Amino acid sequence: MALSAVTNESQTKRVNETNRTLSENALFGMGNPLLDISAVVDKDFLDKYGLKPNDQILAEEKHKAMFEELVKKNKVEYHAGGSTQNSVKIAQWMIQKPHKVATFFGCIGTDHFGEILKQKAEEAHVDAHYYEQSVEPTGTCAACITGDNRSLVANLAAANCYKKEKHLDLDSNWGLVEKARVYYIAGFFLTVSPESVLKVAKHASENNKIFGLNLSAPFISQFYREPLSSVMPYVDIVFGNETEAATFAKEEGFETDDIREIAKMVQNLPKVNKSRQRIVVFTQGRDDTVATVGDSVKMFPVLDIDQNDIVDTNGAGDAFVGGFLSELVQEKPLEECIRAGHYAANVIIRRAGCTFPEKPDFH
Repeated sequence: MALSAVTNESQTKRVNETNRTLSENALFGMGNPLLDISAVVDKDFLDKYGLKPNDQILAEEKHKAMFEELVKKNKVEYHAGGSTQNSVKIAQWMIQKPHKVATFFGCIGTDHFGEILKQKAEEAHVDAHYYEQSVEPTGTCAACITGDNRSLVANLAAANCYKKEKHLDLDSNWGLVEKARVYYIAGFFLTVSPESVLKVAKHASENNKIFGLNLSAPFISQFYREPLSSVMPYVDIVFGNETEAATFAKEEGFETDDIREIAKMVQNLPKVNKSRQRIVVFTQGRDDTVATVGDSVKMFPVLDIDQNDIVDTNGAGDAFVGGFLSELVQEKPLEECIRAGHYAANVIIRRAGCTFPEKPDFH
């Protein structure tokens, strides 16, 4: 009798601990929300809009009509997309319950695509609070599928219109920021609202919470060095891939192309909150993930996968971060966070787009 009482007590304690760490809005993300629209098209469609079979580009004037045509003439699938939104969506999927552990801020348009995006975020159980404006339409990313290839065309549109004073600074929204314990923003958002990124990063630092930032793309280090440098002292976890790491190192004048050395040097960049040592995590596709563990740098092998099982690697980086965050917000050790990241990426690359089965099979 006493033993079962102890067991029940320890089970209750474990459930309570999980609930304590996994409250609603514990994970906060902010970025460029895009409605992913994917459809199977033919070569004529690609040629009409000057697209290559396997490419990622930003929409130009000539692509504007393409989004409407894609929806009108094809059977399309819609998903809530954009780098940061993908990551928090995957974190929420990994966690399952409670719902709305993940909060997301970003800007959309007051239009049909915006309504679909809100619905898709809700279906993913993400607590999305969008800043809605009517000047620009909701950002979209068209995935034009031909055989095994996907041509991605992103039209940021409304995503570029986020206004700190009209959204982040509102008491009701800032209250959600204060509720969170883990924050994640992809570097892409530095091109939109660096002052918003800085405000959230400073809040995390001053309250000894965890702030993660992704290097996101080589052009961020190259052309947005100033906002990146201003936020870096508040960053607790730096994410990136091998190409982004190499570009960042070059821009910072590190004079090395050894990824382990780069990780160490990024870890040692000036940091405001000295009570928490910065962690640096660099993925390398199918090669080992590099991470700083305390004062050393360790390599973590990714999960094996038959190359024939790989359908689409586009969402792999976002998925890795999502898996990582799902464990981080539960205060799991770094090794567990990386293991979850590898698991999530392994699931996502077997599917078209940043999609996933109903439930994760992660133990």
